[in-house]
Amino acid sequence: MATLSQWVAGSRPRTLPTSLVPVVVGTGVAAGEGGAVWWRALLAAAVALVLQIGVNFSNDYSDGVRGTDEERVGPLRLVGSKAAPPRQVLAAALGCFLAAAVAGLVLAAVTTWWLLLVGAFAILAAWFYTGGKTPYGYRALGEVSVFVFFGLVAVVGTVYVQVEGLPWEAWAAAVPIGMLACGLLVANNLRDIPTDREANKRTLAVVLGDRWTRILYAACTALPFMVVLVLAAPHPWALIALLAAPLSLPPTQKVLNGAAGPALIPVLGETGRLQIAYGVLLAVGLAI
Repeated sequence: MATLSQWVAGSRPRTLPTSLVPVVVGTGVAAGEGGAVWWRALLAAAVALVLQIGVNFSNDYSDGVRGTDEERVGPLRLVGSKAAPPRQVLAAALGCFLAAAVAGLVLAAVTTWWLLLVGAFAILAAWFYTGGKTPYGYRALGEVSVFVFFGLVAVVGTVYVQVEGLPWEAWAAAVPIGMLACGLLVANNLRDIPTDREANKRTLAVVLGDRWTRILYAACTALPFMVVLVLAAPHPWALIALLAAPLSLPPTQKVLNGAAGPALIPVLGETGRLQIAYGVLLAVGLAI
């Protein structure tokens, strides 16, 4: 039986900002539009959080039963390390998906029922990232999915459930948030290139190779600050997001200087802190 601390580690807490930051930014956009509804924002945060945890447990299960995680460098995987039986990890993933579906149902009931379709696609994308016979995460499409669901869908969806409209600021703000979320995945997959290649897991990092993956990571952490300049034209206070720029330097330097294996683990935490700082500052700037 896995201990509580192992279950917490298996939920991969360093990745959780990826789910909450888009909700914060979307709420900032909604506040700027004069229509923030805090209980809906909190419910959207709950959907995003439990869905992210469900994704992490689902990946743990699917990679574990395939044997992909048997020689793992990064954080604990419950199935791969044999800390928990696969059926328990699968049950945890399905329980999280169910909780996200219930919370999403409430949001759909007070806004529009087509949100159920968006939610269904999100859950399917979460499962088939590494689950099923042909997981798209093994076909170099993981970053595309992260950009879509943790950028566009999460930010724009959060705005919609509060203002019941789709202002252009929602789409513009979703782009840098999606990029930073991709940065987390790129750093994770860069670390795992050797083991993923051996397991025939063709992530985008495996396809691009070491050098271009490092360049991609640098782009994911730099381009969000350029998008701020676009948002600042009608929303000058958005420029305060530039205060987060110094946080991008340590992880980017590590990646570009050739950090590999365990040396890349701190990059995940640093990228998460960058995403939090950038997202909170951008949200405040757009809300003012």
